[in-house]
Amino acid sequence: MELVNFTEDEHLKTLNHSCAHLMAQAVRHIWPDAKFWVGPVVEEGFYYDMDLGDHNITDEDLDKITKEMKKCAKSDKRIVRQEITREEALERFKDDPYKIDLITRMPEGTNISMYTQGDFTDLCRGPHVESTKKCRYFKLMKHSGAYWKGDVNNKMLQRIYGVCFDTKEDLDKYLEALEEAKKRDHKKIGREMGLFMMSEFAPGMPFFLPDGMILQRQLEEYWHEEHVKEGYQFVRTPMMMSKELWETSGHWGHYKQNMYTSKVENREYAIKPMNCPGAVLVYNNSLHSYKDLPLRLAEEGLVHRNEASGALNGLFRVREFTQDDSHIFVTVDQIEDEVGRIIALIDRIYSVLGLTYNIELSTRPESYIGELDVWEKSEKALAEACRKAGKDFVVNPGDGAFYGPKLDFHIKDSLGRIWQCGTVQLDMNLPGRFGAVYVDKDGSRKTPIMLHRVVFGSFERFIGILTEHFAGHFPLWMAPHQLVVIPVHQEKHLAYAKKVQEALKAKGLRVDLDDRNEKLGYRVREAQIKHINYQLVVGDGEMEANTVTIRKSGSRKSETLSLEDAIQRFVAEVDNKELFKAE
Repeated sequence: MELVNFTEDEHLKTLNHSCAHLMAQAVRHIWPDAKFWVGPVVEEGFYYDMDLGDHNITDEDLDKITKEMKKCAKSDKRIVRQEITREEALERFKDDPYKIDLITRMPEGTNISMYTQGDFTDLCRGPHVESTKKCRYFKLMKHSGAYWKGDVNNKMLQRIYGVCFDTKEDLDKYLEALEEAKKRDHKKIGREMGLFMMSEFAPGMPFFLPDGMILQRQLEEYWHEEHVKEGYQFVRTPMMMSKELWETSGHWGHYKQNMYTSKVENREYAIKPMNCPGAVLVYNNSLHSYKDLPLRLAEEGLVHRNEASGALNGLFRVREFTQDDSHIFVTVDQIEDEVGRIIALIDRIYSVLGLTYNIELSTRPESYIGELDVWEKSEKALAEACRKAGKDFVVNPGDGAFYGPKLDFHIKDSLGRIWQCGTVQLDMNLPGRFGAVYVDKDGSRKTPIMLHRVVFGSFERFIGILTEHFAGHFPLWMAPHQLVVIPVHQEKHLAYAKKVQEALKAKGLRVDLDDRNEKLGYRVREAQIKHINYQLVVGDGEMEANTVTIRKSGSRKSETLSLEDAIQRFVAEVDNKELFKAE
């Protein structure tokens, strides 16, 4: 089984929410004075926040709760829905401050639903499964503290996480997938491969190590090559720009809390959290005609955002990252064709990396700027561009930004996890704020529409995703260490090993030589741990026949090829950007 998002499967969502109530019932049996806050379904399963007085949940408690939950499930109690008035709910739960808080936030005159299973009743909008027996295949995953309502000034509650499935087989498969995900953790693999590090001196700001820089550079070069083919021009905008710019863009008023600011010579500045305003300044540097459009500007822009420390997570959530940004200035009539070109570009790049994806179209929200007919044309253009590209899409009504509709590209990794990476965002706001214009055919000045577009989202996060997707076994063209030559005897076979290394290097391959005074098996195993794609072992036979014995990362098998054939194979694998399949 692949990892699933429990919030996206209605049946699993219902099942897991019911299991959260089962857990609360078991907790109440063990701690009769327990009080409960909320127990929602989240992407990873369910949790429930609870007040157990002075008691702090331990791992041993999870075992105790699990046993009681199994008893409750076995009892096969019907789960019954009941509606009561707001006043009745206030009376029924008058001794529970957490439920009273929930009830009082509901409008007067509202009927409130609650669910009962045996001796346990809780407020809930539902739905639920028919009986407790349906929730018997579950696993309590972990526990933690959680402030009531997420406010550090409030009491610390206890939070228990869990998952639930219809069958034991599905549960076991999911737990196996979780274990595989742990093995693929990009933070773990990043340490093993020496890709990146973090420091307390720069929280949330990754240090890319030499091998990590090789990986990032290969990805950047590929990105650059593909954009050259598509007629993009490359720019670089300043890291820090004045308060006045960010006031004009609107970020100072709406995003300042996420920006790093400074004062230089009594003038306020902000380190850019995004590249968009700088791109408009570049556009405004010269007067443009309709003949200049579409104008495609691309930037590998380093940005900083003041993310909460608790949200930081390896390369997935950082405070400093490089966006693979592009800002394209178009007329309304050019939107469809230009978006079609972007879809083709994204499709080509994702396909090379073996990534499948889905597209989501977010449309006009209730509050929006711009002309209604422009919105309608824009949304139609985005939809038609997808159709012409042969790409299915789902509509997310009303979820566009106030300044334009967008397409989001959700990739699916090897464990079935979904990541939102690529996006195409129409912007009818920023060009006007900065007075961007072009001269139309009739000599009038008009405001262009700007397309914000990323393929990866950020290089850092995308590298983290790829690390887990490939489990560290990157395609040969990307891999920091592609090959290692290992002489059986450190002296006897060293000269031939160096000859092999130099022959491979001459073809542009990244080749190490491991001539340490260690046993052959130890050196091979270490190369495997470091995810070096191929280990080339050379001994007496290889030296006499001018061959190499090749072992693939993740495999116990080996094969012997002539040095010439081996070189041709590796060069072709790099040139064709083939996917590397560990065995």
